[in-house]
Amino acid sequence: MYIGVISIIVIAVSSYGLFFFLQRDNEKNIRESIFEQELERQTNSTRSVFQHIGSDLRLISSMLQDLAGSVYLQNEKFSGDKVSNLVDKKFRQLNSVTRVDSIMITDKDGIIHIHKALKGLQTFVNIDISSRDYINQTKKSLLPVYSEGFSGIDGIYRIAVTYPIISIDDGHYIGTIVANLPTIQFFKNYGNVEDVNAKFLVAFDTKGDLLAVGANNDLVGKNFFRNETQQFINYNKDLNNLTRYLLAGNTGYAVYDYGRGERLNTQSPIFVGTKPVYFLQVVTPTDRIYLKINSVLFTESAKMLSLLTGATTAIIVLVFLLRKWYTILENEVGRRTRDLNESNYRLMIANESLKRKEDTQNQFINVAAHELRTPIQPILNAIYLLHSSNLSAEKQGKYMDIIKRNTEKLSRLAEDILDVAKIESNALKLTIEQFNLYDLILNMIEEYKKNIEFVYKDLSIGYQSSNTSLIMKGDKTRLTQVMFILLDNASKFTKKGSITVITQVKSDNIQVTVKDTGPGVDPEILPYLFTKFVTRSERGTGLGLFIAKTIVEAHGGIIWVENNILQKGAIFIFTLPISNKENMEDKDKNNKNV
Repeated sequence: MYIGVISIIVIAVSSYGLFFFLQRDNEKNIRESIFEQELERQTNSTRSVFQHIGSDLRLISSMLQDLAGSVYLQNEKFSGDKVSNLVDKKFRQLNSVTRVDSIMITDKDGIIHIHKALKGLQTFVNIDISSRDYINQTKKSLLPVYSEGFSGIDGIYRIAVTYPIISIDDGHYIGTIVANLPTIQFFKNYGNVEDVNAKFLVAFDTKGDLLAVGANNDLVGKNFFRNETQQFINYNKDLNNLTRYLLAGNTGYAVYDYGRGERLNTQSPIFVGTKPVYFLQVVTPTDRIYLKINSVLFTESAKMLSLLTGATTAIIVLVFLLRKWYTILENEVGRRTRDLNESNYRLMIANESLKRKEDTQNQFINVAAHELRTPIQPILNAIYLLHSSNLSAEKQGKYMDIIKRNTEKLSRLAEDILDVAKIESNALKLTIEQFNLYDLILNMIEEYKKNIEFVYKDLSIGYQSSNTSLIMKGDKTRLTQVMFILLDNASKFTKKGSITVITQVKSDNIQVTVKDTGPGVDPEILPYLFTKFVTRSERGTGLGLFIAKTIVEAHGGIIWVENNILQKGAIFIFTLPISNKENMEDKDKNNKNV
């Protein structure tokens, strides 16, 4: 008995020592693995964020370019209702992309002639701002400028995006268009800039001044390497070296603690073209990384410790109760093993879910990148040919048409990507007004026919409606987008033949049908047609029908597709609720063919 007790004590002590040693080693390996996975995810996330910011900056610049090419500014007209209405429209478009406080138009001497600002903000006219760096840079380079940060009279820290107004006739400088963006609001679109205890963004301009910082927004506008900011980070050497590396145009990462908890920092420049204009860091408290795994490790440790304790107790009792307690111990080990397997299975399912999300994000980025490259090359080729030799007016018109078509493709792609981003973040909002759906569809078809008449010469588009007054409430712009998507989808597969749009009133709904004489929808993708990235076209992202479905359902309608069994072609159908059925005018009971 004495030898048996001593043996049990030795075995127990050895088992506990081995348990704690293996547990620490296991925890270390798991933490290292989790950290590597989080580092990869955050690096990909940082890349996605800076690409998104760069895309939005290019989109803002493109909108300013469109305004600079208007006939009024080209003729150096800075006043009048038409100019004012044009600026108001462009200002609303800019604010649909991101928060833009104001838009200014100056003449060649830097005098403000037009200043449109958000409600509550002060406007300035006939003020000379020629001394500002971004005005001088734009005038000197005749290129878009993305300014350093600056503080306005109202104390709000901003950046400016400018575009030069250059005469199309002789190339002389007319003036500059300036869009002022509040830095905190701008970068808030892409991540947290307020809560230091969660993952947050830090943004810099090229001088190292802070544009947004989740840790302390009182530091916005301060230079990172000046005393006030350095005191906040306790002069942390690792963070200083990492930031210098970033401002030199490099990506990278580091783990550090400047007195407020350990942080993982991944970083990248924000490029517009090949030039870095701003710089971004994504910072995550490492305790957030290990939060979930700590809970799992604690639970598993408790289970293993309980198992070891139970086993030790069972061994001691086994000396006295032999077969009876042996059976109980065996059952207990089996049950706990099953519990451990179930926990591992749940952890595996969670990791697979994260991987699927990463694969979807990567697929989105790859599709968007491919579709961006497709129209860019024809634009570059056409520009090169326009500059390379003297061309006839006919050839110049041909190349300008190539540039126009492909620029429109880029614009539509950018709008699709922004719409999908809004849908995914539940930020898609409708502007509701009452209108006649008949007029909307009629105007949409006429405009679309003009756009494709030189591309699809053998394609006809018609409109049939039993009512010329289809009054409803909804978002005209979004429903026009739905019709464009369906017509563009039909023409892409039909090319030769006909497309027919039919509107009918059924019960309390308006039913819109788009029929084509193309090959129909491939049965393999028919069940998935309204999901993202589903396409069998030689071009396209597979986002259009996903966006159309979201818009229709946001109006309280439904959309579906059928293959025409009797004839060739696809039939897309969607319904919309009627705003006021009593006001429907049945002026024409016969079909209206357009």
